[in-house]
Amino acid sequence: MRPFTFASPATPADAVRAVADEPSAVFLGGGTNLVDHLKLGIVRPARVIDITGATPAEIREVADGTLVIGAGVRNSDLAADRRVLERYPVLAEALLSGASPQLRNMATVGGNPLQRTRCVYFQDVTTPCNKRSPGSGCSALGGSTRHHAILGASEGCAATHPSDMAVALSVLDAQVRVLGPSGERIVPFGELHRLPGDHPERDTVLEHGELITEISLPAPSTRRSAYRKVRDRASYAFALVSVAVAVSMSEGKIGDVRVAFGGVAHKPWRALRAEEVLRGARPDDDLFRAAAEAELAEARPLEGLDGGNAFKIPLATRTLAAVLRELTAAEGER
Repeated sequence: MRPFTFASPATPADAVRAVADEPSAVFLGGGTNLVDHLKLGIVRPARVIDITGATPAEIREVADGTLVIGAGVRNSDLAADRRVLERYPVLAEALLSGASPQLRNMATVGGNPLQRTRCVYFQDVTTPCNKRSPGSGCSALGGSTRHHAILGASEGCAATHPSDMAVALSVLDAQVRVLGPSGERIVPFGELHRLPGDHPERDTVLEHGELITEISLPAPSTRRSAYRKVRDRASYAFALVSVAVAVSMSEGKIGDVRVAFGGVAHKPWRALRAEEVLRGARPDDDLFRAAAEAELAEARPLEGLDGGNAFKIPLATRTLAAVLRELTAAEGER
């Protein structure tokens, strides 16, 4: 490990200043992702700024029902919050399906959505990787692709985003409060992450020195929600495919509905085409299948040394149908 300087500022503004004036400086929250990258040699910062004492660690509710979550809140505390369990079960389920209890006790709300891909080539510094070293190539193409993207990939990168929490937040219309060198701004959660395009090294729209300080959840407009994750092991494994759904029923038809996939793209994938098919229709298995097919029509699975990832298309279809079946049946029983 190369030497670096370390500081623990007391305020978000101090933290931003400490990172902004050093191009290789990084923020340290729970450290569940960054520490691995330091050990692997993926990042070599000259300065590490500990923000655990600078970012808010409270969950508060404001007058209009919005839940404001400080970036320093631990994942385990958020998953156990009564308001989250009652109003946003999709978020609680997503949080509890991620990592292990020990890691959830360390991981933070501000850091979790910013974690980087677990692509094996990104983590292996002996292999070419455009995300780690722009212009070097993508070793996944023609390599091991079982865990890679079927939507939104580019010739330069086929990595997937690993966060379960981020998939749930994408169906909750979350808002991200960011403080940077140029001041404060609000980023809709759906616009926080980006597809690889010609710059796979950029995971989000955040600029260097910008720090997430809060994530806000508006009062839920849907009555029921759920998160389902399909993985190779029952725990401590990243999603092959995951699905977040929030839905309301009206007179036997689907009203408001939000759908997002995880494990299929460089970012949490909001399934707008599937939502369009579902909205206003009577729920049944044919409808659920049609919604999935509409969303996955442009999926481009990859061949690979391990058999490729074409299996993700039927897997995503079945998983979405299972969640919708459960939620719409439960609404019908009310």
